[in-house]
Amino acid sequence: RRQLHGHKTGQTPEPLLGSLDIFIFSLIAGLLIYWFLFRKKTEPVLDFKTFPAVSPPIPETSFIEKMKKTNRNVVVFYGSQTGTAEEFANRLVKDAHRYGMKGMAADPEEYDMSELSRLKEIPNSMAVFCMATYGEGDPTDNAQEFYDWMQGTDDDLEGVNFAVFGLGNKTYEHFNATGKYTDKRLAELGGKRVFDLGLGDDDSNLEEDFISWKEQFWPAVCEFFGVEATGEDSSIRQFELVVHNDINMNQVYTGEMGRLKSFQTQKPPFDSKNPFLAPVSVNRKLNKGGNRHLMHIELDIMDSKIRYDAGDHVAVYPINDAVVVNRIGERLGVDLDTAISLRNLDEESNKKHPFPCPTTYRTALSHYLDINNKPRKNVLYDLAQYASDPQEQENMRKMASASPEGKALYQSWVLDSERNILAILEDLPSLNPPIDHLCELLPRLQARYYSIASSSKVHPNSIHICAVVIEYTTETGRVYKGVATNWLKNKEVTENGHKHTVPMYVRRSQFRLPFKPSNPVIMIGPGTGIAPFMGFIQERAWQKEQGKDVGETILYFGCRHKNEDFLYQQELEEFERAGVLTQLNVAFSRDQEHKIYVQHLLKKNKEQLWKLIHSNNAHIYVCGDARNMARDVHTAFYEIAEEVGGLTHTQAVDYFKKLMTKGRYSQDVWS
Repeated sequence: RRQLHGHKTGQTPEPLLGSLDIFIFSLIAGLLIYWFLFRKKTEPVLDFKTFPAVSPPIPETSFIEKMKKTNRNVVVFYGSQTGTAEEFANRLVKDAHRYGMKGMAADPEEYDMSELSRLKEIPNSMAVFCMATYGEGDPTDNAQEFYDWMQGTDDDLEGVNFAVFGLGNKTYEHFNATGKYTDKRLAELGGKRVFDLGLGDDDSNLEEDFISWKEQFWPAVCEFFGVEATGEDSSIRQFELVVHNDINMNQVYTGEMGRLKSFQTQKPPFDSKNPFLAPVSVNRKLNKGGNRHLMHIELDIMDSKIRYDAGDHVAVYPINDAVVVNRIGERLGVDLDTAISLRNLDEESNKKHPFPCPTTYRTALSHYLDINNKPRKNVLYDLAQYASDPQEQENMRKMASASPEGKALYQSWVLDSERNILAILEDLPSLNPPIDHLCELLPRLQARYYSIASSSKVHPNSIHICAVVIEYTTETGRVYKGVATNWLKNKEVTENGHKHTVPMYVRRSQFRLPFKPSNPVIMIGPGTGIAPFMGFIQERAWQKEQGKDVGETILYFGCRHKNEDFLYQQELEEFERAGVLTQLNVAFSRDQEHKIYVQHLLKKNKEQLWKLIHSNNAHIYVCGDARNMARDVHTAFYEIAEEVGGLTHTQAVDYFKKLMTKGRYSQDVWS
């Protein structure tokens, strides 16, 4: 105030405190006195009684300290994307018990992996790695930091005993790259390999490969450490059942993946632990005929702050068929609405529950557990004890064994006949497992990934999906229904304003349009493999509208019949008329006597394609089935390079390998 009233020279100075000053000073003093005297009544002081000064426990990031504290000598790390590697790791920990060893399964993301060199401080210790390969030879998300550490470290791992089992799929270019790298790198750093690298192939039978590997792995471990099997059964329980009789239902999980009530109060950012409930705004059938149901679905992401790029994947969390859930409950004579928790018997474990708890059996079987797939052998082995008929029990144990007879029986009775857990319970009438043990054994229900069929430049507030509903009759006469596609199909848009929602999040991908729009693009995507290319074409159209110089945009699409399942026919022909699609090549495989596929059309245009690839810097994109189509397309390109480019077969293979490395040959394929 003194500065505001700065006086000019020659003026009479003001009294030091004017009447306004006195009034304001009194007001402030009065407010201060009131606050000191009366604030306690309206706002309790935060004393220690109200809030104990206890910070949340800091999770132990030292697996060495944890192993020492809990007296363990085996640690099994898992790099897992869909839960299989984690499941295998848990099975190895159970096995260790049989050899008088004490193990723990560990997520490398939760621990400081640079401590690996300290493992030798624990006598007779060993680290086992179950490492899945994902995408184009990449480590799984939870193993990325460990992978980066291995690449950058020069730690001395002498005295560290290790073994690696890799999980991969031979239909992909970089088969088991992560497992192979882990095994090679740990040895280079001085680690001692206890047993040879195991390579599991999901294209044939991943579990069979794992069992064959561990049948040889444990004898090698016994020899290495000079121990022998204790003869103890490894079908020990990992979790105990707690029934909540008088729980407040607001504390019970109803399908959320992470935070309780996250579906009622949605808060960004949205990811795998916190999916966004996206309303379904469009759900239409794409095919005009035939006995399949192909669908186009649009998810509204208006208020989610979710961003995506053409080529990314949308992950959705489906819900199991209520009919199947109810039938499991009836078959086991259980009230599915009982509130329960499954609590880890190992109190030191970071994994307190197998799925979010407390919850009900109904929620667990609907949202959290995979009840539709064929159960793995360990499930049969652990459930066999609950079959009262000796013959049924023997058959279950036999199927879980590694004997040739057992393998054949499991192959025909479970795999070829496609029996899920309900079918097994129905066909083995004497089998009556406690439902809590069944819930402990079943794997988690996984998110399903779909290539996004839209461009965010054109559709910033919606994400499009293109999928085919899976439904067919199995050998036993039962109808097999794909979980996610049938669940999505039923999310119809109604007139009454009620919108069905889908829990979802976006997963980034490397499947990207060229940085320079002037680069030509060659897209090959038969069937639902068209999905990402709808996004690419929309984006090229948008780039054209922005006045950018857009290169040639060529699509190779394939379907069965022109008048039945030519997906997005109207839109594609419109893009062609507008000059956005420079060339639309469609193979109708069954519209003539001999089948015509996309690879045949590629060969037909070999000169033009070679010129675009070899001289014009074209980018190639392949989307769809990995097992046959992607391989056949590969072969067609090799032949084009040989026939038009004059390369030898070895040179052609090398040529396209280099294109892949440069990011000019990208694949978004599934098997």
